[in-house]
Amino acid sequence: MSDPEFSQPADPMASWPIGRLLSTAARLVEHDWVEALEKLGLTHAGLIALHLLDSGSLSQTELARQARVEAQTMSRTLERLERQGHVTRERSPLDARRHVVARTASGTEAWREAQTLEADLFPALDDPDGLRRALLAIVHAASAPRF
Repeated sequence: MSDPEFSQPADPMASWPIGRLLSTAARLVEHDWVEALEKLGLTHAGLIALHLLDSGSLSQTELARQARVEAQTMSRTLERLERQGHVTRERSPLDARRHVVARTASGTEAWREAQTLEADLFPALDDPDGLRRALLAIVHAASAPRF
């Protein structure tokens, strides 16, 4: 029989609202994620851009739209990736106002190195697909009025 005086208290976070838990988890995950990406010379925004370029070249405007960021934000991200040799940006031959962005071999390698970060940093989940669906539902519901 265990001594009640020495038993572990119930997790006080168990009664927190889901929004507070999600916010706390997001901050903690973000901290670890940013630190791990820095070791690879990447930022979170840079990783998103490299991921979006996995299926081929995209315009800078389309990258911003898919990443759900402003064009200026994507431009700054691409400037950094270009300096690092991870992407190239060229004027579109069809429209000189557009820039076409492509991932380089260096960018592909950096993206591949980052693919194990999630498994390396975070605990295994019983139902990762269920969590993914729930998070997607939250993201879509919260971003619908904005985009």
